[in-house]
Amino acid sequence: MNQDDKSPVSSGQAVRAAAARALLPVISDQGSLASLDDSQVPARDRGLLRALCYGACRTLPRLEALASELLRSPFKSRDADIQALLLIGIYQLLYLRVPPHAAVGETAGAARVLNKAWATGVINGCLRRLQRESSKLQAKVDRDPCVALLHPPWLLKWLRRAWPDDWREIAIANNQPGPMTLRVNRRHVDREVYRERLISAGFEATLCQHAPDGLTLIESCDVDALPGFRDGVVSVQDEAAQLAVELLGPILAPRPGARVLDACCAPGGKTAHLLEVFDVDVTAIDSDASRLARAESTLSRLGLTAKLIHADASNLTWWDRTEFDAILLDAPCSGSGVIRRHPDIKRLRRPEDIRELTTLQARLLDNLWQTLLPGGTLLYATCSVLPEENADQIEAFLSRTPDATATTPEQVGWGRPAGVGRQLLPVEDGHDGFFYARLLKHP
Repeated sequence: MNQDDKSPVSSGQAVRAAAARALLPVISDQGSLASLDDSQVPARDRGLLRALCYGACRTLPRLEALASELLRSPFKSRDADIQALLLIGIYQLLYLRVPPHAAVGETAGAARVLNKAWATGVINGCLRRLQRESSKLQAKVDRDPCVALLHPPWLLKWLRRAWPDDWREIAIANNQPGPMTLRVNRRHVDREVYRERLISAGFEATLCQHAPDGLTLIESCDVDALPGFRDGVVSVQDEAAQLAVELLGPILAPRPGARVLDACCAPGGKTAHLLEVFDVDVTAIDSDASRLARAESTLSRLGLTAKLIHADASNLTWWDRTEFDAILLDAPCSGSGVIRRHPDIKRLRRPEDIRELTTLQARLLDNLWQTLLPGGTLLYATCSVLPEENADQIEAFLSRTPDATATTPEQVGWGRPAGVGRQLLPVEDGHDGFFYARLLKHP
């Protein structure tokens, strides 16, 4: 029930209203989908809620362009939730296998759940017009390449400048949901053996080409359905992210007990992978207490131990003056290589953010270099495809750091040269976009 209408609320209306509320901070530039709480709807509707929210974010430039064509005049700012609801309705008609009558009727009815029954007619009229004129309206808005490729103009421009031969493929890959890739805990089982367990449980998976512990599921599933997940046998981690351990292998494999720092460690995937593969002493720090708690939970599930510190890696107040043999700096970045997993990045990120992030990355490099033992190695990583955060950042660091030398291997089967590092671009049905540069501190 609600104050505008006394008719009963259907579950279809409730889940669409919940999706509109979740999308509202994104289209209002006030928040992200990171805090999406799917517990507000019954378990049977949680998959639809996530599909609506993430799908609408993924296709937002097109949805908003179509909404402008369908509306006689824009909604007032106080009715941004109705704007979000209209976008969700458009998304269903164009992209989901939802019966059109349900997409229209349940979405329009959801306006009553938002206590704005007056909007039911507006939503209904717009969506019915889209049904009638879909081809014509889509062709019209797609004349704008930013709408057709579902990216904001500034980001498309930057991608084109950075990757003149690949920018369109990057954009297309960004618009596809990323696959679910697993990291098998080699302390428990070999990935070939675990793949057989998956097959026996009804899951089909392929071996990752570059990450020796990786398997990619043909179809995603709930993690609790994975054999052995609760027992620490397997974790979810993209193939590109798993390559950090491969790059640190030559440094850490022959050195049991080596001191390793995982800076900016949350949510703990790489910390855990280091401990699964090497017998090392890991200190893991992060400035976000809630995300650090996720790292602690991850390690607990896997039965692994690290020294976790809530601290800011851009200063040295946390450091006990004992130098590290190796450092993994997975630096805060634009996330431009993982847009397909976090599609709200396209809406929330701004050009000025890149300038702030590159300043922070430089500060992290300079500070953490002081904690590295002479003869030690620092591995710099980002989930970005922008040279400003990657090749250019490392070039600037080397120019001001005389005791640093790049040792990133050239003879690897993944990525491409990017300055003195390696750049992976996002691949449909494959790995995310990632950058690595390995640096040696002169003895």
